[in-house]
Amino acid sequence: MIQTILNYLYRFFLLNNRKNIKLFGKVQVKNKPCIDIKDDALLELGKNVTLNSKNEKYHLNMFTSVKLYADRKGSKIKIGDNTRIHGSCLHAYEYIEIGKNCLIAANCQIFDGSGHDVYLKNASLRIKTIGKSKPIIIGDNCWIGTNCIILPGTILGNNCVIGAGSVVRGKFGNNLLISGNPAESIKSIEV
Repeated sequence: MIQTILNYLYRFFLLNNRKNIKLFGKVQVKNKPCIDIKDDALLELGKNVTLNSKNEKYHLNMFTSVKLYADRKGSKIKIGDNTRIHGSCLHAYEYIEIGKNCLIAANCQIFDGSGHDVYLKNASLRIKTIGKSKPIIIGDNCWIGTNCIILPGTILGNNCVIGAGSVVRGKFGNNLLISGNPAESIKSIEV
């Protein structure tokens, strides 16, 4: 009973009545997520989205809560209807879109920017750089296994499954099993 009340309060205070967070239906919040959407950024959550930061009754160990972070001017995170995110981080420098009916398992890192420039004439200046970004788009009905890293510029078609622990960069079509480091298409999936 107490946890239900807390989850309601998290949802109310973190998501409601904020001009930079748009809700298109009910959102289920389990334990407190970390939501940091700057005033000039945007978070859109579709109907029946689940943000699960609760280890109890989840089949894996979550290392931390769900984190949704859009920290640069004009950045946007868009999450489609019925998508479930478990103890993972989405960090948008520019744009991250997660389709409808997606499953994002625990401890995934999805970020569209590097944070710092890689190649400099003077590497000691790296700490003062902010890096570049490339949008990430994940299609409908995708399942991203635990501990995956989705790198800037990744585009996944509909119905893709990403094997646990994969490091994904690139463009992938529909209906694919993708796995590895670096991740590659393993086979087509019949749907």
